Amino acid sequence: MKLDYLKKLKMPDKPGVYFFLKGKQILYIGKATSLRDRTKSYFSKDLIHTRGPLVLDMAFKADRVKWEVADSVLEALILEANLIKKHQPYYNTKEKDDKSFNYVCITKEDLPRVILVRGKLLQEHGNFSHFTRQNPTGSDTVKNFRAPYAKVFGPYTSGSQLREALNIIRRIFPFLDDKSKNYIQFYQQINLVPDLGNKKLYLQNINNIKLFFSGKKKQILRNLKKEMKAYAKEREFEKAGEVKRQIFALQHINDVALLRPESRIVNSDTNSRIEAYDIAHMGGNNMVGVMIVIEESEANKNEYRKFNIRTQSGANDTGALIEVLKRRLTHNEWAYPALIVVDGGMAQLNAGRSVLEKMRISIPIVAVVKDDRHKAKAILGEESLVAKYKKSILLANSEAHRFAIAFHKKKRGKSFLPRLD
Repeated sequence: MKLDYLKKLKMPDKPGVYFFLKGKQILYIGKATSLRDRTKSYFSKDLIHTRGPLVLDMAFKADRVKWEVADSVLEALILEANLIKKHQPYYNTKEKDDKSFNYVCITKEDLPRVILVRGKLLQEHGNFSHFTRQNPTGSDTVKNFRAPYAKVFGPYTSGSQLREALNIIRRIFPFLDDKSKNYIQFYQQINLVPDLGNKKLYLQNINNIKLFFSGKKKQILRNLKKEMKAYAKEREFEKAGEVKRQIFALQHINDVALLRPESRIVNSDTNSRIEAYDIAHMGGNNMVGVMIVIEESEANKNEYRKFNIRTQSGANDTGALIEVLKRRLTHNEWAYPALIVVDGGMAQLNAGRSVLEKMRISIPIVAVVKDDRHKAKAILGEESLVAKYKKSILLANSEAHRFAIAFHKKKRGKSFLPRLD
């Protein structure tokens, strides 16, 4: 498929969901803040560097594009998840297993809670609903799971965007979550939890949340308008006013928090920030990770960050690096770099690229290979970037190693201190 074909389609500059197809087979489904701009990004010359080989392969095989406009970015997010669950496109699931996805679950309780659950936990407890995954050969892999929750919605590829979505929905239809027990009074003060003395009203909120995650906003609006008229007829004007607020909020969804590009491409010509990462441990014990920042060829120590590794129990440097990158990249309030530097070889480089691709963040990445004396002997990555930033890359890598070792030694020293009981 070529860019000329896409231009002829005249795709709208509106939020929605797009489909890459080969014949009748759906290869990939994605959401967009702007359908026009998002689909155009798949035809950039540096696609393999910004999105990786998997997406490049998909774009090469696709022969047509379809789309569906949504009223808001929030609704595009939900529509994307529902369509992925329905069609299970090969390129949406090939390099991310079910354990990595996120799901919205509504509990089976007298006052149901709305909670976010990782696919790993759902699978461990046999909580997935039935689905079929397609692959390009035409064969299917079928998985069957039973769900103890009243309802499970998903999968959602981005945990951070899903949390933002829940925050938006909660301001329209307040609900209980897994933290409400400890913060119930505070949540009620800021209208994140309704009056729990009115069970009927609370269950209506839960039902509306179910409908919203099912993509049935029009049905919600019809129901709310009937409720508002009924309350007004009974002269319950306070309740009628609350329903009117919900109607207005649904018709004017404030999803500014979701209005960020799905693939954030950093221009290295206008951004001099370089981030370097390193992992330190002793036989897998006291494992830590660090991020250091080089700006204008100088270390910016105010931007340094430390990470205690949570997910790795052995000497798995690559696994620890993946954890650190994922945790760092969820911090949208931190400036993104023009270049990421990791310590290691192709395993670390590929791991970093995989994290960036799955989080739909387009930042170039290089890896510094060391010899037996831990001296740099090669830099893996795009040659033009290596040539342009070689001095800064080596400086960043060396500083990350120093900082990681210092942090590890400090943590290791604390673990050796005797307990004073």
